[in-house]
Amino acid sequence: MLEQLQLYKASLLLERGLSAVSIESYLSDLKDFIRFLDRSAGILDASAVTRYDILDYLETCQDKSYAVSTISRRLISIKLFFRYLTVEKILSENVTEVMDSPKLWKLIPDHLSEREVELLLKASEGSDPLKCRNRLILELLYSCGLRVSEMCSLKMDGPDFELSIMRVYGKGSKERIVPFGRDAETLLKSYLRNVRPQLDKKGLAPEMILSKNGNKITRARIWGIVKEMAIHAGIRKNIFPHTLRHSFASHLLKNGADLRVIQEMLGHADISTTQVYTHVEQTRLAQVHKNFHPRS
Repeated sequence: MLEQLQLYKASLLLERGLSAVSIESYLSDLKDFIRFLDRSAGILDASAVTRYDILDYLETCQDKSYAVSTISRRLISIKLFFRYLTVEKILSENVTEVMDSPKLWKLIPDHLSEREVELLLKASEGSDPLKCRNRLILELLYSCGLRVSEMCSLKMDGPDFELSIMRVYGKGSKERIVPFGRDAETLLKSYLRNVRPQLDKKGLAPEMILSKNGNKITRARIWGIVKEMAIHAGIRKNIFPHTLRHSFASHLLKNGADLRVIQEMLGHADISTTQVYTHVEQTRLAQVHKNFHPRS
């Protein structure tokens, strides 16, 4: 993609007549996107990029509390690049064609209420092996605050049941430790004992969470599971896997957890990234005051 980016730069300069400042702005956005693809999924070829990869990237930008205008501009940069690749016949299909600009996205990450999380988890109950796996995925996304890429990359040596902790490899292969609760432990043990052996028939897969064919589960499939379960639970919010991560952090803060502890569990390098959740709580308190104080 970096080679294609150089050709795209020439196209912007010669055919579209954009200023040097505008061109550098587009290229800076795209280089950041390409670095993300390489780090998070090892994607180097534009033909391997899916809509879910782009959404993951935009949610990562949102997770860093970038302004809506910045996120919108980055999506525009990506859409223009993929349109160019399609016009030049480098790609046969433009995966960004149906993607809307995130005009309505807020600086504050959306999250579910505790009641909505319960409904979502209940909707995924069932004895079918894949339903058991799906329930575990939702539980770990919420209980451990995992990113989608981290869920896909969980290894068999990740959980330590004696200490009730999970070893997670985040961005840049950085390792962190997050605790998990009794519900997650019960589901995890059941999955490893009863479900995973049915999926990994050869016993060779290093990843913990597997597809129905015994392969490493994809981010796209996890997106699909979250969407399907939200519909089944009657949740009308437009939620994503990252919504459960946001809910994890918001509920910890609401119930008195220290911001530094939340930072550690989320794997944020900078406390300023975690501080976006203080805005969530302040907004909630302001709304409570408005609804219930007699002089509001």
